[in-house]
Amino acid sequence: MKEEEKDREETNKKLEDLEKDKKGGKDEFLTTNQGVKINDNQNQLTAGDRGPTLMEDFIFREKMTHFDHERIPERVVHPRGSGAHGYFQVYESMKEFTKAGFLQDPSKKTPVFVRFSTVVGFRGSTDLARDVRGFATKFYTEEGNYDLVGNNMPVFFIQDAMKFPDLVHSIKPEPNSQTPQASAAHDNFWDFTSLMPESMHMIMWVLSDRAIPRSYRMMEGFGVHTFRFINDQNKSTFVKFHWKPVLGVHGVLWDEAQKISGKDPDFHRKDLWDAIEEGNYPEYELGVQLVPEEDEHKFEFDILDPTKIIPEELVPVRKIGKMTLNRNPDNFFAETEQVAFHPGHVVPGIDFSNDPLLQGRLFSYLDTQLIRLGGPNFAEIPINRPIAPMHNNQRDGFMRQQINQGPVHYHPNSREGGCPFQAKMTEGGFVSHGEKVEGKKIRTRSKSFLDFFSQAKLFYDSQTEIEKKHIVDAFSFELGKVKTVEIRERMVGLITQVDQTLAERVAKKLGVEYPREPERPMNKGIPADAGPEEFEPVYVEQSVKSSKPLSMLKNLVEFVKSRKIAFLCADGVDGESVNSMKKALEREGASVKIVAPHAGMLKTSDGDTLIIDESFITTGSVIFDAVFVPGGQQSISALKKEGDAVHFLNEAYMHCKPIAAEGEAGLLELTYFYNMIPREQLTSKGVILVEDKNELSQGFIKAIGVHRFWNREHSEDVPA
Repeated sequence: MKEEEKDREETNKKLEDLEKDKKGGKDEFLTTNQGVKINDNQNQLTAGDRGPTLMEDFIFREKMTHFDHERIPERVVHPRGSGAHGYFQVYESMKEFTKAGFLQDPSKKTPVFVRFSTVVGFRGSTDLARDVRGFATKFYTEEGNYDLVGNNMPVFFIQDAMKFPDLVHSIKPEPNSQTPQASAAHDNFWDFTSLMPESMHMIMWVLSDRAIPRSYRMMEGFGVHTFRFINDQNKSTFVKFHWKPVLGVHGVLWDEAQKISGKDPDFHRKDLWDAIEEGNYPEYELGVQLVPEEDEHKFEFDILDPTKIIPEELVPVRKIGKMTLNRNPDNFFAETEQVAFHPGHVVPGIDFSNDPLLQGRLFSYLDTQLIRLGGPNFAEIPINRPIAPMHNNQRDGFMRQQINQGPVHYHPNSREGGCPFQAKMTEGGFVSHGEKVEGKKIRTRSKSFLDFFSQAKLFYDSQTEIEKKHIVDAFSFELGKVKTVEIRERMVGLITQVDQTLAERVAKKLGVEYPREPERPMNKGIPADAGPEEFEPVYVEQSVKSSKPLSMLKNLVEFVKSRKIAFLCADGVDGESVNSMKKALEREGASVKIVAPHAGMLKTSDGDTLIIDESFITTGSVIFDAVFVPGGQQSISALKKEGDAVHFLNEAYMHCKPIAAEGEAGLLELTYFYNMIPREQLTSKGVILVEDKNELSQGFIKAIGVHRFWNREHSEDVPA
């Protein structure tokens, strides 16, 4: 026995040394997966130099078989994603509410992996689709892995998971033509939605600017469902989870999104990667809304309804910790693609509510991982492994990696002294909350779930006029793609339940009549034997009429750090003009890129050279947050001959972005907007033209912090 143990130790030591050598780059020979060194990796084994390939060519077969199986099934939803590593720290112990270990010690850093994603599009689709964004966090805690699986919107389309396959089928490309890609703008989705009025609250969120974020770093996250905190006295408190980005919540305009999709469909993926590489680590504060169990029924809505929020005016969000993402994945497939999230991965101190959508997800996520990742051993993939030790009697299956020893794989047992043992609560054992449950077996919906419109109205009423205009435009685009007039009319009827003026504005854009009074909605989401009156939608007056946290623009966070600024330059540009503004912006943490008519290098007026980051043909104003035109007569003269340069400025102005130029207006003289704005209004509209270089840089920096100048949107009809 001692000799076997010694042999095993030596084997393990060799494997460890081999891994170290590989990491150190010392493994210099190509090998098969079995470690056999390969002599010829260029040619198949054939019968003669022009003969057929031989079946015995195990090197070719292994190589090709692996290649053939390199693509795993993509996720049914959330297939396009980006991920990052980081850590979480709680601000103060949450012992009063939960015994979850990672929420106790402010000095402890809990490793995390976060995956952001779009929902509808395939893996190769654009980052800039109008869509919900996934925001899933895996906490590698000492008590096991905890997955907070959420979205960037706090509600969902449906109330019961039974409808989830139908929802996804309706929003995916239509099965006959497999179009459109990554878009809800087609008949199937809006047909489904027009017959399912419970979706209206989520529809308002999806058609707001929340659905087209500027960056994953500037996007909120929500747990969506109501969960439970359980403390060490077994007291339950309902909890809603929020991620609040330190940079605030920012979006792009729909016109920008469409153009970015053409210029750089990986815009969000690159932004996340580049920010981390540059040390601009994304940060999010974890907030919770806590509701004592005895207060479950005190609200005008049901807190178990996933189409409802708890307004922050009723239950404030308490910020309890911060997450920092500070490391990019080493391998996209091995980590971002193979990571497996599941809302059922909880730790002691966190438990579930009876939200019917959550209950269904507890089955669906595990079932999905089994097919996507090849079997029940997906937890052994490195990105999914807990840091807590694993001991159980689960064996075998596809891709088993752990080599279990001994003859026993059952419980209870006596042959191994009963090991592994069950854990008492005091030893960290998970115990489900002892909620009293009674009732008949029945398929039905609680009558408290039948208010479909009051919170949709609350969301709309909470927006600024600019945000409301964008919602009108979004409805007009989405429903404008619907070919069936009856579906458009049904949707306008549903919108009357939210806001009559909104319905009128959308109807006008669509060229359909709108009801002068709120129209009774058609609800097909009812059982076959139920009378429509049993599930008649109701409207419950809300005590909160407008909620500031629901508006992006009412909660603007001003910052310059990590903003991307385009410098429009050509040969003969004033080097001092470029360098002084560049230094001022970089002191604030902004990123400066030189954009020119061609790639390569350009010469400044004093003979120095500048590296060109992008040419007009490879980028556009939509990629940047602001634009600066440095001085230099030769450069200005050259840019005036470039239609792309003038278009760059016109487009930036149309999208309300800060613009600055040194000295005389120069290139701006050819823009459409410059000749329309009274000179005294330039600064208030975010166009900074100041002779003094210091005043110019300070004025430009202040304008960048504001992000956009909404006072010019649609006020001047700028063609771009």
